[in-house]
Amino acid sequence: MPAKKEAPEKEKLIGKAIKMSDLVGYQPGSVVSREVINKTTGTVTIFAFDEGEGLSTHSAPFDAMVVAVDGEVEITIDDQPNHLKAGDMIIMPAGHPHSVKALKKFKMLLIMIRSKE
Repeated sequence: MPAKKEAPEKEKLIGKAIKMSDLVGYQPGSVVSREVINKTTGTVTIFAFDEGEGLSTHSAPFDAMVVAVDGEVEITIDDQPNHLKAGDMIIMPAGHPHSVKALKKFKMLLIMIRSKE
């Protein structure tokens, strides 16, 4: 199956130096996301969480890497909390329950690679 064609808005990002934290803004009481890449082999999405906001416990069929871009967060994997600050990263393993809770306003880059391993 051919790769998905990027939407015109995403094409504007290709081949340009961009400050990652400027791709998505904070909104009071909300979690905001912006998909940067969407291919059949994976996605790259940037998120902005207002303080206290998060994602409830869930799991995914593929490994996912979170890169903390701004702020502080607690990412819990298999009931084990992990405290991340800007510049930190963590890999959330496929099939393991995890959740996200912004301790302060927080931005992250989520990289999901799909594979059939």
